[in-house]
Amino acid sequence: MDASPEEVWKCILDPSILERIIPGLKTLTATGKDDYNAQSEIKMGPVKGSFLGHLSITDQVPGQSCKVILSQKSKMGNASAEISMKLVPTEDGKTSIDYTGEAKLAGTLARMGQRIVGGVVSTLARQFFEGLENELNSINT
Repeated sequence: MDASPEEVWKCILDPSILERIIPGLKTLTATGKDDYNAQSEIKMGPVKGSFLGHLSITDQVPGQSCKVILSQKSKMGNASAEISMKLVPTEDGKTSIDYTGEAKLAGTLARMGQRIVGGVVSTLARQFFEGLENELNSINT
């Protein structure tokens, strides 16, 4: 990312930015500090649906690392994702983001979509980080 870890951190904790950069997310409504109700519209292969659930940002080390946990339910089943991020400052004042993530599906979603979930998770992660980079670029210009 072409920004300092502090700038990246501010974006990650800004719900209006998260609402724009998390793929499929339609609304994010605060329920507490770094806890939100989340509504999503997700299309995964032949499966499409509306999801309601919860998003939280936990295990925070300000400016350094956190975990984003998203748990959603729909009539087709449940989906959850957990992403751990570590912000690493680079010598040129930018930020490298190391992350690991896991997604789980249950119900009809699992039966229909488990085969393609790995590719979908990779695509959604790429979209999230591209959105974050675009937000940072718009702030810095």
